[in-house]
Amino acid sequence: MPANLTPEYFKAERWYRSAASTEEKILALERMLAVMPKHKGTDHLKADLRHKLSKLKEAATKKKGGKQQDVFHVPRGGSGQIALIGTPNSGKSSIVAALTNAKANVAEFPFATSVPVPGMMTFEGVAIQIVDMPPVTAEFVAPGQVGTYRNCDLIGIVIDLSAEPVEQMRVVLDFLESRSLLMDRETPAVDEHGNLLGKRVFVICTKADLASEGAFEKFRDKWGKRFEAVKVSAETGEGMEELGGFLFKQLRIIRIYAKPPGKKPDMDDPFTLPAGSTVMDMAEAIHRELAEKLRFARIWGTGVYDGQNAQRNHVLCDRDIIELHFN
Repeated sequence: MPANLTPEYFKAERWYRSAASTEEKILALERMLAVMPKHKGTDHLKADLRHKLSKLKEAATKKKGGKQQDVFHVPRGGSGQIALIGTPNSGKSSIVAALTNAKANVAEFPFATSVPVPGMMTFEGVAIQIVDMPPVTAEFVAPGQVGTYRNCDLIGIVIDLSAEPVEQMRVVLDFLESRSLLMDRETPAVDEHGNLLGKRVFVICTKADLASEGAFEKFRDKWGKRFEAVKVSAETGEGMEELGGFLFKQLRIIRIYAKPPGKKPDMDDPFTLPAGSTVMDMAEAIHRELAEKLRFARIWGTGVYDGQNAQRNHVLCDRDIIELHFN
């Protein structure tokens, strides 16, 4: 019986053949298994892939036992981690240097960044981690780079508006799509268990000061339906003040301020929760075991009167103040 393999399978197979690390090969094999048609014609191939996958996972386990450091593993910090991606000299390092305390290697020559460089920015009391990454090209991707993107919260594509933005997007999207890193309406990416592999993606268009008139509008006309985009210039400062708010919006989180009973709320250090979170989610963020003893809550904020009692399933809004009462 013929296998009748799909285009998605062959895309994952190309990823496997080009993978430069054991971890990336494992992800590619898992993707091949996930998209493989399920019938008798694929049984032999499926068994072969599972055998390869088992061997690779065994090798990865032994490698971890040797305590070899993975420079592409970036521990998460702040309320969200955003990893940047772009072709050489797209302006990733300039963005990280302008927004954070990181010592990003800003240079006019390509491949100045060879390993991830994380930095922390603060937007209205919320810490957001931004990671400068080595550039990608049609011919070269740094080994281990996929792992960083797999573990972040969001991927920010950085495009130089002054230098063939369509070609830059082609290179970056080919990298993301071929490795099941892109999640949007056109490209669902899940593993064999149905878990999401892809990440939400947005675009930062840089070097607005050097771009031709109308370049950003042309870019947005072509890609705006798939990705939200913002225009900036690290050189002149255009759009940089608004960029923090744009990144916060992309993370889809809300700030909630805790108010101890009988005291003023702490407005300097908010809790950050996913948009759509409830009073109970807030209680669990404070203390998971104590949350079960939640008796009632009072709330100040959007769509309520000051001090209104709120049920456990009340959906919170950004900047709400909440007072929790426990048994």
